[in-house]
Amino acid sequence: MPPRTRCYRGGVLTDEDFPLEQLSDHVKDKLAVLWVDLCATDLAELQLVASELGLHELAVQDVAQGRQRPKFDRYDGHDFLSAYTVQLDMDSGQLVTAEMHAFVTPAVLVTVRPEENFSLDALLARWDDEAGLTRFGVGALLLGLLNFVVDGHFAAVESLDDQIEQLEDLLFDDRPHEQSVQRRSFELRKSLVRLRRVVLPMREVVNTLMRRDVGLVPDELMPYYQDVYDHVLRVTEWAESLRDLVNTILETNLTIQGNRLNIITKKITSWAAIIAVPTAITGFYGQNLPYPGFAQHSGFVTSSLLIVALSGALFITFRRKDWL
Repeated sequence: MPPRTRCYRGGVLTDEDFPLEQLSDHVKDKLAVLWVDLCATDLAELQLVASELGLHELAVQDVAQGRQRPKFDRYDGHDFLSAYTVQLDMDSGQLVTAEMHAFVTPAVLVTVRPEENFSLDALLARWDDEAGLTRFGVGALLLGLLNFVVDGHFAAVESLDDQIEQLEDLLFDDRPHEQSVQRRSFELRKSLVRLRRVVLPMREVVNTLMRRDVGLVPDELMPYYQDVYDHVLRVTEWAESLRDLVNTILETNLTIQGNRLNIITKKITSWAAIIAVPTAITGFYGQNLPYPGFAQHSGFVTSSLLIVALSGALFITFRRKDWL
């Protein structure tokens, strides 16, 4: 995709999609606040922006290498942010993540996305709708970006919560779903671990941004950043509790399987005890020795009555004890 550019003055969008070569001309305007988005960009475009804004080579190397942990680094003249946008695949239960980097200068916010996995239309709409905040400069643009990222984290953990509730319904269904419950639990647990990996460092990131010695967030935006920080804490705590819940579901599923196995074993044992009665009686009456009723009709009637009576008595007894 070609680079996307925007220029704000007083919180109002005044120019859009201008060439990167004109970036330095816009920077000279002291009232301008700029945004540049490089999506699936090559190194040449990144180097062009870096030379225009004087970005540090270590930060540029981090973008080129990718797979950075969420972090906020400070350099001379600009700051560097790494974060991840996430989305849950409802069918597979897998969490899809996309890396996002941001260079923050006093007048320019540069976002770099290695892949176009997520649309930024919601972010642009947020900036356009909040012109009263955008007039506070790059700190307001960064606030919208953080809100966009954290809202995605919040939506993902909420979807995971719904998936786990459905898993609980399968767990206590009358029909056994042991294999599907185990597979789904494992997939959701992997997604929660991945979500925790990208959410947990965000607490440090937002907390660092809010420090007054950083000087990036004006006092007017501090309550909004505090709200983002609260959302990060909520997502982190929610993900932790869901991970414990998934572990509990796995343990409960194993316990239910053991209980079902005990019930099946108990039923089989009860039926084996009932079957043993006619086997013993017919074995006794099958002896080649004289006994009362030997080779007579009365012996057959007696053995049949004993089989029915004793088997029926065992069946009733086992039913009362809930063994059958």
